[in-house]
Amino acid sequence: MEIRHFRYFLCVARHGHFTRAAEQLGIAPPTLSRQIQDMERELGVRLFERNQREVNLTAAGQALFIEAEQTVRQFDAAQLGAQRAARGESGRIELGYVASAAYSGMLQQQVLRFSEACPEVRLSMRELPMAELPARVRDGLLDLAYVRSPMELPEELEAIALHQEGFVLALPAHSRINEVPQIPASRLANETFILPEQISGTLEVAAQGGFVPQLGPQPGSLVAVITLVSLGQGIAVVPESVVQRICLPQVNYRRIVDCHASSWLSLIHRRFDKAPAVMRYVQSVKGGA
Repeated sequence: MEIRHFRYFLCVARHGHFTRAAEQLGIAPPTLSRQIQDMERELGVRLFERNQREVNLTAAGQALFIEAEQTVRQFDAAQLGAQRAARGESGRIELGYVASAAYSGMLQQQVLRFSEACPEVRLSMRELPMAELPARVRDGLLDLAYVRSPMELPEELEAIALHQEGFVLALPAHSRINEVPQIPASRLANETFILPEQISGTLEVAAQGGFVPQLGPQPGSLVAVITLVSLGQGIAVVPESVVQRICLPQVNYRRIVDCHASSWLSLIHRRFDKAPAVMRYVQSVKGGA
């Protein structure tokens, strides 16, 4: 027997009539009758009591009805599950990100949009040091990652450029630089720079000001960077989104009037990844970028 036999049997049982069941199934009544007879012959039992006006289930038919319903339901669920997985509507994605992806709101926006479209895909998300993210994606430990560009990537990876923003200066509240109405890059020549994970802003400011920067510690996350600034350990060049997201005591944020450097968030993924759920996420990001 095949799954179609169960479908035929269930349809006849529900209608109590071969002709009406055949119409719903889109087959001729004699064909349907033969299919049911084949089932009865293979099972060695009668499934229906027949008369001219209707058919009724026998005791054997009633027992089969319960099992046939469950079998067809499980078969349909398995078929649907396979189809949804192939379309990227189910599965699991390992996603890494740097904190500034969350500060900008880009992470939340894209994850929520994807989750609404594909609620069956399980997203596992972790904040990790940015320097680790490209290698983890390349090696398959992560499927996708949000990083802050520009940065060098392995050739196996591709980056989708997303939200672009400028830089601001984070200053200790007691710094004399706060007294300067407009801060040029050259005014920062003698300062110690606390380094975020993305140092391109620091290097751009130094280049604009015509000096070699005095580099201080690189503590990791942006919260750690701003904490050192609040403790008077130095100044920092950080993304603009930090201003609204990290508010610590003893820290002031100021613009650098002649600095036009910028950075941008990127979503990185393996160039030839075939996983449907991952590709569905990538297409969602490209469509909304």
